[in-house]
Order: sequence, then C-alpha cells, then structure tokens
Amino acid sequence: MDRFDAMRVFARIVERRSFTHAANDLGLPRSSVTDAVKELEARLGVRLLQRTTRQVSPTLDGEAYYRRCVALIADLEDAEGAFTGAKPAGLVRVDVHGTQARHFLLPGLPRFHEMYPDIRLHFSEAHQPVDMIREGLDCIVRAGELVDSPLIKRRLAMLERGTFASPGYLARFGTPLTPDALDGHEMVGLLAPDTTEIIPFTFQVGREFRHLVLPAMMTVTGPETNVAVACLGLGLIQVPRYRVAAELATGALVEILSGFPPTPLAVHVLYSHTRQLSPRLRVFVDWVAEQYRTKTVSI
Repeated sequence: MDRFDAMRVFARIVERRSFTHAANDLGLPRSSVTDAVKELEARLGVRLLQRTTRQVSPTLDGEAYYRRCVALIADLEDAEGAFTGAKPAGLVRVDVHGTQARHFLLPGLPRFHEMYPDIRLHFSEAHQPVDMIREGLDCIVRAGELVDSPLIKRRLAMLERGTFASPGYLARFGTPLTPDALDGHEMVGLLAPDTTEIIPFTFQVGREFRHLVLPAMMTVTGPETNVAVACLGLGLIQVPRYRVAAELATGALVEILSGFPPTPLAVHVLYSHTRQLSPRLRVFVDWVAEQYRTKTVSI
C-alpha cells in the first residue's frame, strides 16, 4: 500500500474509531488496514492510535498527523482532478430526514448520477442528533435551529410554513380567524428531538411573534405521522408548506390563519472542516443547494 493510501486508511480509522468499520467503508480486508497503520507508525517512529477493547482513538501525535493527512489527501485529489480532468469519485455518506430527501433530493438523483457517475451515495435517516465524524458521515442536512457546533454550516433554504387542519376538524371546532381565537382548539403535539417537549406553534402578529402550545390528545415524533394525524381531524399542525402540498391539492387539509404566518424553517447542510476540500463532497453540496433552491422557488 502506498503512502497516500495508508494515509486514507489511517484517516478513516480515526473518523470511525474502528479498524473494522474503516475496512468496511474502504472495501479492504481488516488485515490490510491493520498493516497500513503498523507501517505508518514504524515509518514515523511514533504511536498514532490508542487501542482498547471498545474503541480506537488517536494519540496526541495521531491527532496532529490526522489533520495533516486530511489536508494532504484533499490537496492531492484536487491536483489530480485539475490535471487529469477526472471527475470526482468515491462514496459520500449523508444523513437527511426522509421527507426532505424524497421531496428535494431524490427526484434529481438520476441527473446527478449522469453528471458524476463515479460518485456513490449513502443516505441514512436519523431523527436524533448524530456524531457526524464517529458515524462516518460526510455531511448532514438539518432543518430548524442549530445548536452551537464546530461543524461548518451552509444554509440551503428558508422554507415557508403554515397552519393546517382537516375540514372535519374545522367542522367540529370552528375556523379560527386570529391566534386569539384558538382557545378550545387542539394541536397534534410534535415533540422536539430527544425531549418530551411539544414544539410550540408560532404566529407573526404585526411585528411580534407569539408562541403557543395547545392541548394535544396525541403526540408524535415523525413528520409523516404528524401530517397523517392532522388529516384524521385530531388537531392542528404547523409544517413547511411543501410537506402538505398533496393534502392541500386533494382537500384533505386546508390552511388557516394565513395572515399570521409562522417563522420560516431554515435548512442547513453541515460538514466537518476536515472534509471541506473533498471534491466529491464539494460537488454534492453544491448540487444539494441547487435542488433546494429550485424546489423552494416552485413551492
């Protein structure tokens, strides 16, 4: 194994905290991964990894070497691409909520494959916060407020939201004309990730935003279930407009309180500073941004 390939192996081990996971990601025998690290440590004369029965972690020397490896690998890929005209290649691992993937990304995948036939994609779907590096992800697409993070973030879109209900629900509870008229109404309680707290409704009234939690006979954690429960007449929901386009078209849901819109929902793509120069990740993120831009304009 040449020096740069060994660097790639070492970097993947650090990111995955596992020889086995790194070997699987790279399509290599575990023995080859182990030998590559031994050769690196012998050549450098330092110990790069701490090994325990549960995980692998870099030593101080290993952490410093990892950062240099990532930068060198990115520079090499850029240089080779510039002089050979080769298109980006390899695996890009993405975590994105399924509803957004189906609406914004999946329709454009055939075209992406035509442009970059040597890039392979893996989509995972986790509703909970994930450790991007530990899970071996290249980027994460997330909607909503972001906690402080060392990850680089790029805003993809601001999704307009609305308040919606089924005709059956409105027949029973009446159609409110202002947020002040919501006394006696119910909501479908969408829980915030990893908590038991219901996400409040937000209404813009003049220049102010009002936050309101209504009684909820049912709470949910999934966006698809949230919409389905509303269609059954079991409460009001606030969701991005794209999520209920089909239901609005069929009349299963109608919009209410359109003069008091919720705050738009920000969508970002996040990735590590150690991977920002990867050619395959760069073209993928640019493509994702274009998909959101095109779809958002058409909503």
